[in-house]
Amino acid sequence: MSERGSGAAGQGVGQWLKRIQERFEPVLTRILLLGIFVTGLTAQFVKAVGDALEGKAYLGGALLSLIGYVLYDQVKELSSAVRAPTRVLVNSSQLGSFVKEAFQNRNVEIGFLGYTGETLYNALYHRLEDLFDNPGPTKRVSIRVLVPDFGLPMIVPSKVGHGDKPEDDEDFRKRMERRCGEYDDILSELAERLTANGRVTVQCEYRLYPGIPRDKICIFNRQLVLHGLYDLSARMRLHHMGDEYYDPKGYRTDLNVWSREGTAAAEETVATWNKHFDDLWALAKRPAWRREGAAGGGPSPVTSPTSPSPAPPAPL
Repeated sequence: MSERGSGAAGQGVGQWLKRIQERFEPVLTRILLLGIFVTGLTAQFVKAVGDALEGKAYLGGALLSLIGYVLYDQVKELSSAVRAPTRVLVNSSQLGSFVKEAFQNRNVEIGFLGYTGETLYNALYHRLEDLFDNPGPTKRVSIRVLVPDFGLPMIVPSKVGHGDKPEDDEDFRKRMERRCGEYDDILSELAERLTANGRVTVQCEYRLYPGIPRDKICIFNRQLVLHGLYDLSARMRLHHMGDEYYDPKGYRTDLNVWSREGTAAAEETVATWNKHFDDLWALAKRPAWRREGAAGGGPSPVTSPTSPSPAPPAPL
């Protein structure tokens, strides 16, 4: 919590300075242009001023500064119009590069809201493994993952029923829950080992939100937000001739990228998603596999702390 607070404070100072710049830059620019105009005009007709400035092309310079003063707003709007877009589209398969970039910071904070988080999990697993040999500048890592509450009846994921109607399937929901629990166990075990090693402090936690997995959101260091929508009509079969299931494929999801370093609108979008994630996190509950682990003296590790980390599960 203190880490997020200090990060937010630093970002707050940066945003305050940016707002100050945006507020006073137009005023100062207009004052400068108007000053040039008045000085040039005075030098043209007042000999003492002209001699002091030791020049002759005062009127032309004054007129140019006046034109700049009048056209300042139009030039500023044109600059904003031709600025490179702050929102780009990437595929979920590219998440690894965003994870790698996020870990160039001293304090790393990653948030996920979506389905099972398998694509992000694979990227995080390999990056955390690398920290044992090469932590780089990273000193603290916080990973928060929000996945659906698979203990509740759902229309997605679900079995495809008569007339393509979704039918809640508890066994399939439990299958997804076990998968998320496995990801949580593996990442948490890595976090414990890294923290015990003393070079990096790592925290990883999963929580559950009610509802279907509609949005896929990845937040990196509270500065970058990737957002996309799952294809809720996607289907799969567990067996060649078995039942069909509605099962979103996260690795096929395209994501819009929003950055605080872009326009004011992009910065507002990033701030909105950060607040939404924080609010939902505060309301979300701990998963049953975590509560059971705590009752038994802590989450059951996939391997002992001295054993090598298990390989990430193969996608199903």
